[in-house]
Amino acid sequence: AESFFGSLKREMEYNYFYKIQEAEELLFDHIEVYYNRHRSHSSLDFVSPVQFEVNAA
Repeated sequence: AESFFGSLKREMEYNYFYKIQEAEELLFDHIEVYYNRHRSHSSLDFVSPVQFEVNAA
């Protein structure tokens, strides 16, 4: 959990949100698009899920 919040802080450090919906959309994109799909995972031998799928094909 700590690495997730560290990553989130680095990615969104300079963003200021005027609407809650704007923040929710950015958080969703960060979690579902970047954090879960593109960062390396130790359980996948330190490759991203996207790269793991490409290698498996």
